[in-house]
Amino acid sequence: MARCVNKIRVRYQETDRMGIVYHSNYFIWFEIGRTELFRKLGVSYRDIESGGRFLAVTEARCDYKAPATYDDELEITTLLSEVKRSVIGFEYEIRKDGGIITTGSTKHAFLDAKGRPVKIPEALTDALKMKE
Repeated sequence: MARCVNKIRVRYQETDRMGIVYHSNYFIWFEIGRTELFRKLGVSYRDIESGGRFLAVTEARCDYKAPATYDDELEITTLLSEVKRSVIGFEYEIRKDGGIITTGSTKHAFLDAKGRPVKIPEALTDALKMKE
């Protein structure tokens, strides 16, 4: 399935008093990976939302194996792991100096403006078919 790799550098504001990345920032980095994966496929969140569909997080998991600290360069790998009628899933891996420090996953439901499940946008399913 589709895969994307991004590099980021840990900013001071993302750390706690001990200089270690605060746990919720990993979910922000997952979002960066997910957004860039969509862009790589030729579809943006803006495109999805302008089509009347919205992505709601239904599951989020993060397993911390080792800390990231201020000024570390990190590599975020995002993999599209599941595509169903109205659900899409991603797996993430964050590496520092080549070693895995964090893994995680998220699932998202496509919803209409009233919060009802809807099919994945055709532009996205077409883009996924082209990547196979």
